[in-house]
Amino acid sequence: MRAERRKKKRRWVRVTGIILLLLFLGAGAYAYSVYHSLSKAMETMHDPTSRKVSDKRAQEVSLEAQEPFSVLMLGVDEREGDKGRSDTMIVLTVNPELETVKMLSIPRDTRVEIVGRGTEDKINHAYAFGNEEMAMATVENFLDIPIDYYIKVNMEGFQDIVDAVGGITVNNSFEFSNGGITFKEGQIGLTGEEALSYVQMRYDDPQGDFGRQQRQRQIIRGVIREGASLNSLTNFGDIFSALGENVRTNLTWDQMVDIQKNYRKSGRMIDQLAIQGEGGYIGRVWYLFVSDEERERVRQELKGHLAI
Repeated sequence: MRAERRKKKRRWVRVTGIILLLLFLGAGAYAYSVYHSLSKAMETMHDPTSRKVSDKRAQEVSLEAQEPFSVLMLGVDEREGDKGRSDTMIVLTVNPELETVKMLSIPRDTRVEIVGRGTEDKINHAYAFGNEEMAMATVENFLDIPIDYYIKVNMEGFQDIVDAVGGITVNNSFEFSNGGITFKEGQIGLTGEEALSYVQMRYDDPQGDFGRQQRQRQIIRGVIREGASLNSLTNFGDIFSALGENVRTNLTWDQMVDIQKNYRKSGRMIDQLAIQGEGGYIGRVWYLFVSDEERERVRQELKGHLAI
């Protein structure tokens, strides 16, 4: 069973870069064309949920007032006839006063209560049962914090985003192979396909999940760096097209503009959090069990960052 699990592709997503791509709006003579292309992409990307306010907030968070907010990132392997599971679930909390972002990756096998189903199961099944809304509600219940927004990426098409910015460069700390690709130690260039394979490797990493998170952070920075460079101005149509095809969010255009305007400095410091647990079987199904003490530790850290 464990061997089969190791063969499964690990999907990921770090899409905070799409917010920073709004920097293109200041691109001189290209400004109007960029604005037009991005606004069209945002129309396609916008996919609101039925709820307006998190159950854990008295009123909707105000981005204009620069209040701390949270985002649930979902990396979904969507195929025709199958909406898939959210194999990557990342919670971001953003605090503009502290100018920091906290990033918590929730292991896909974490056993939790699935809100709306009345059962306990792997947390990544929440999306399969009830789309973004059930995933958001389940994560809220697990962490006891409001989830204000979601951003969902179709991982089958995510490599298009990396390719659209012309590929990225990362500094690899050790040589390894994954998916038939060998990644040399040192500075290497990655295409979209290679970037996915680069971050999917986990079990041969001496740092385990933490090492994978470091590689994911490298990819974020690479996409932001290339996406915000002047060289990408000639590719903005491809970039926004890739975003429009593969990203969905309940953030509106105006909210994205408010984030770009009021929270830009927050992305300079990203604090990665880890949640610990013990693996075990129930029947023939493997789960990650998180203790009450560990969950409370993570809850308090995120609540403090959200100032609640």
